[in-house]
Amino acid sequence: MTVQERMERGRLWWNSRRLRLRLTILFGVLFFAAGTILLWLTYLFTAQAMNQQFAGGLAKVKALPPGVAPQPGPAAGDVVFQADVEQRADSVLGDMVRSSMLVLVLVGAVALVLGYVVADRALRPLDRVTETAQRLSESTLHQRIGLRGPPDEVRRLADTFDAMLDRLNRVFDAQRRFIANASRELRTPLAISRTVLEVSLEEPAASPDLKALARALLGTNARYERLIEGLLLLAQSEQELTVRKPVDLEQVVRTVLEQIDLQSRKRPITLHQDLRPALVEGDPLFLERCVFNLLENAIKHNVRDGEVWLTLRRERGGAVITVRNTGPLVPPYEVDDLFEPFSRMQADRVRSFKGAGLGLSIVRAIVRAHGGQVEAVAPEQGGLHVTVRLPHGPR
Repeated sequence: MTVQERMERGRLWWNSRRLRLRLTILFGVLFFAAGTILLWLTYLFTAQAMNQQFAGGLAKVKALPPGVAPQPGPAAGDVVFQADVEQRADSVLGDMVRSSMLVLVLVGAVALVLGYVVADRALRPLDRVTETAQRLSESTLHQRIGLRGPPDEVRRLADTFDAMLDRLNRVFDAQRRFIANASRELRTPLAISRTVLEVSLEEPAASPDLKALARALLGTNARYERLIEGLLLLAQSEQELTVRKPVDLEQVVRTVLEQIDLQSRKRPITLHQDLRPALVEGDPLFLERCVFNLLENAIKHNVRDGEVWLTLRRERGGAVITVRNTGPLVPPYEVDDLFEPFSRMQADRVRSFKGAGLGLSIVRAIVRAHGGQVEAVAPEQGGLHVTVRLPHGPR
């Protein structure tokens, strides 16, 4: 185990025990405060009682004229005896204070240990609630805390949390059913429309005007198909991943590069590659779509004879994919909005043929589903610099 891992484990332990330690310190402060007050009152009452017991002897000593020594005899012996008793009483009070302070420290240490044990036992049900919340995901919403015990505040919290999980489980089930039904109901009529239009184009008796209209409708139909496909993919990528396995990102990126044909485009684009092996854990199909959208966005929003730089490297703690291009100037205040659904740059809002504005929003949803981060920077010379960081897979 490295030093950094030990420090991380120590930090996690401290965060998990912080409330217990605070309660223990509070118990200790209250105990020492109460013990100090009790010790002071005991000393005060004991000193007062001893002074009252020997008040007579003290009065005889105070009645002698100044500078006059007690005369030998029974009275003088009583005064000397009284002075000796007073001295011994002060010594007894001093010994009592020192012994009481030592006992207070020892008992206080025991009280601190007992206070930590009591706090740990009292907060243990809250640990169950926290562990259950950390363990939950969309695929494990059926799990419950099921805390047993008296109907106290912690039991009420656990029952409320279980009731919330019931509601969340019903909502996610309804969402999954909606996505499945929408995927079927929306794709079917568009597929039928595409088939009818393609058949009409093959009809020999069709007039040129009819064929031109069919081609225009085919383009509109294809745009709606891409829009629906993007919406469904966005909804699916925002859910919990159902497939998690080791994925070599270098192979994923090379597969995407085989799908993108740069030669058949109207504006030639030069692609620069710098790929290194990087292993992550997740859904390979989603990761492939993430890389595809990054490259597609960098190629679409570019200038004539533009360039795209694609790099893949492994950093400490995960893999990093960076895509930057020589596209038009992006205002810095519009960079964050590009990751929102249906968001385009100001200059592209009237040119919807470039896309529906779902590319980067799908990228962000996929990256978040894999526990990663995505950020974009707009250089002063134009274009966009997008960086995706994904956690590493098993070694």
